[in-house]
Amino acid sequence: MFALLQGGGNTQHLWMIAAALGIGFLAITGFVVFLMRRFLQKTREGHQEEVLEAAPRTQNPSAFMTASMQGVIQKLRDQERELERLHKIEKERAEKTERLSEEVTRNMPAGLLVVNATGIISSANPAAEQVLGIRGLGFRRYSEALGAESDLTRLVAECLTSGKIFRREEVDHCPPAGDTRRLGVTISPIRRGTEKISGAICLLTDLTELAALQQRMQLKENLAALGELSAGIAHEFKNALATISGYAQMIPEVSEKDAADYAGRILQQTRNITHVVTEFLKYARPLEISGETVTLETMVDRVVAEVAEAIPQVKIRSEGEFLDLGGDEGLLRQALLNLARNAAEACALAGDGGSVVVRGEVIHGEDLEFQRISVLDNGPGIPASALTKLFRPFFTTKANGTGLGLAVVQKIIVQHGGEVEARNRAEGGAAFIVTLPLPRGVPEAVESRQDSI
Repeated sequence: MFALLQGGGNTQHLWMIAAALGIGFLAITGFVVFLMRRFLQKTREGHQEEVLEAAPRTQNPSAFMTASMQGVIQKLRDQERELERLHKIEKERAEKTERLSEEVTRNMPAGLLVVNATGIISSANPAAEQVLGIRGLGFRRYSEALGAESDLTRLVAECLTSGKIFRREEVDHCPPAGDTRRLGVTISPIRRGTEKISGAICLLTDLTELAALQQRMQLKENLAALGELSAGIAHEFKNALATISGYAQMIPEVSEKDAADYAGRILQQTRNITHVVTEFLKYARPLEISGETVTLETMVDRVVAEVAEAIPQVKIRSEGEFLDLGGDEGLLRQALLNLARNAAEACALAGDGGSVVVRGEVIHGEDLEFQRISVLDNGPGIPASALTKLFRPFFTTKANGTGLGLAVVQKIIVQHGGEVEARNRAEGGAAFIVTLPLPRGVPEAVESRQDSI
């Protein structure tokens, strides 16, 4: 019994120890949980403080809206300051560009006029006032300032009306006080978009001194040419008169038969002198050019046929495009016939196998179209020493030539507003190239032949 009681006491003691251990474990666990909760709470509070610092508290809607509006207003103010800064920079740049433009316009040597669509001179630089001899051009009507009947007024009016561009025109201008001036003029319209003309820009250059210098140089050239012509005529007359004088002195001392022969030679020299005078008159006298329409293709065919008949040993043909042009058919035929005959004679002197081609070509320029006529041969070519003298009066490479044929050709072509040049061909032979202006709206060629030389 005592043993049981003793055993029951031990069991109770064990239960007490277990209970004490459980309470201690619970206390330790509770303490750990408490510490963890405190740590988590502090971490959460720190995170909330960071959030509250970064954004306004959402618990108060009015404060949140006020803070948001203040943020937007601040951004707008920043953008406004940036726009003001950019506007200031752009304004300074525009003012700088305007000052530079004004300085360039004021100091440029050419006169500048800007006329608006209503006919008022909106801008004029000092050079324009000096060239025109007029002060205070700005904000005046151009027809009043320049003269209602002046050529310059007419050009500006046509530019404002039709938009036509005038390049390097020359007009005479009479300033209010002073002599007449020769002006170089370039006028261009100012357009808004593609159609409407809002004004005109006029560039002016005083060419008075240059024109006077050109006139003096032209006078010297004319006097020099007159001297060469006089020398050429004198040389031809001197040779003929010497021959005539020699035969005339011998007539009294020879038989009647020889006298008749000498008289015939005297008559031949007289004819030579007459021929020289006739050719010189063709060159010297003014040409009267009619304004008829020349069917160039038909005229070229006639020239080719005539040269082929006169010099049958040389082959001659025409090719290319020939348009109708305005001018004197007789004079143009004379010029082309002279060039074609010269080419055929050069080929004939070189021997067999000579050929001549009269080639037509239409050249399209910026404002005009031109008819080019090339007379090409495969003869001996032109001596280098003679190339620069070919069109000089009384210069000739032929034994019996007068030296006036090519000079007359050049005069005819120049009087028709064209030009003629000579050159040697790379493949051998010579080329004489005539360029003549075509009228506007010319019809298309009837035929285009594609043969080649």
